[in-house]
Amino acid sequence: MATDRGEAQPKLRDFLVYFLRLGALGFGGPIALAGHMQKDLVEEKKWVSSQDYVEGLAFSQLSPGPLAAQLAMYLGWVRGGTLGATLTGAAFVLPSFLMVVALAALYVHFGRLPWIQGVFYGVGAAVIAIIVRSAYKLIRSTLKNDLLLWVLFAALAVTTAWKEAEMVWLFLLCGVISMVAKAPPRMNAANGSGASLVGTGKLLAGGMLPASAATAGALFLFFLKAGAFVFGSGLAIVPFLYGGVVSQYHWLTERQFLDAVAVAMITPGPIVITAGFVGYLVAGPAGAVLAAAAVFAPPYAIVILGAPYYRRFAKNERVKAFVQGVTAAAVGAIAGAAFILGRRSLVDVPTISIAVVTFGLISFKKVPEPLVIFAAGVAGLLLFKG
Repeated sequence: MATDRGEAQPKLRDFLVYFLRLGALGFGGPIALAGHMQKDLVEEKKWVSSQDYVEGLAFSQLSPGPLAAQLAMYLGWVRGGTLGATLTGAAFVLPSFLMVVALAALYVHFGRLPWIQGVFYGVGAAVIAIIVRSAYKLIRSTLKNDLLLWVLFAALAVTTAWKEAEMVWLFLLCGVISMVAKAPPRMNAANGSGASLVGTGKLLAGGMLPASAATAGALFLFFLKAGAFVFGSGLAIVPFLYGGVVSQYHWLTERQFLDAVAVAMITPGPIVITAGFVGYLVAGPAGAVLAAAAVFAPPYAIVILGAPYYRRFAKNERVKAFVQGVTAAAVGAIAGAAFILGRRSLVDVPTISIAVVTFGLISFKKVPEPLVIFAAGVAGLLLFKG
């Protein structure tokens, strides 16, 4: 599918190379990765129109599953239909999946990775700076001088920071408020909505099968449920995974689970790639493939099945207003999440210093982020006292 709203039309191969590179070198989680796509594809390369990006961000925020991966799939769908979404999603996820599986293999062979704590001590602080810069650019590009959007943004930023959770009904409410204010429906008009969610039935896990088959089946169904029912950024999946992986199935100890999350945080790409690490620890390479495929399957299906209808309705003035409200809410939730993460990662003078230096290097000196992340990891190893 070719978009008529972008200013340039890249070859699908170039599009895939970009997402392969982003998946291999993009740090900072969903907030920073969404910011990278906006800066690179909309502002610099002009491969994606601002309208397509905003619609994709709203669609991804309203849908369950990992935000950054779904946004990548949506933009791939805009560029090349089902094939574009499939190849873009694979290119974006594959690099981080391979890295996580390699680290999981080392983890199983050598035991705990105590150095991860030191690396994450530094990398976590640097990531906060990347997130803050990305959130700022998203705020500047989406809200502009629209007072209503700023109010909706502020409401969601405060709510997310206070509750430490993203509530999907608030995104819908912001969309309705924006629609009523900007394009009030006529009394005889049909009330259409272009942001409908694809319904998914409840998934049942378990079954009295031989141990290995039962574990593999439960693993696949658990991560399929995680991809289908967890809303918000990639970090929103962490509490859900903890409840199943540690408390319900007892696949991992709490220490192993925290190491799995830390590995996902210090590797590039989407945070939910931690599914691959968990799957490897539970059932080896096959478990890693099953868990990763399961967690990304629902957002992929939602893009393929839902995007054509969403895009058709998105041209409607009322739906455009709805999308603007949802986008403002999404950016507010991102800002609130940045505050939460910052409060947990910037815990002392060294981490604050690493964050400030990182922000300066990437903002004013234009130092490549992977180089800054590597330096922050080394600094963390040297400074972490345990």
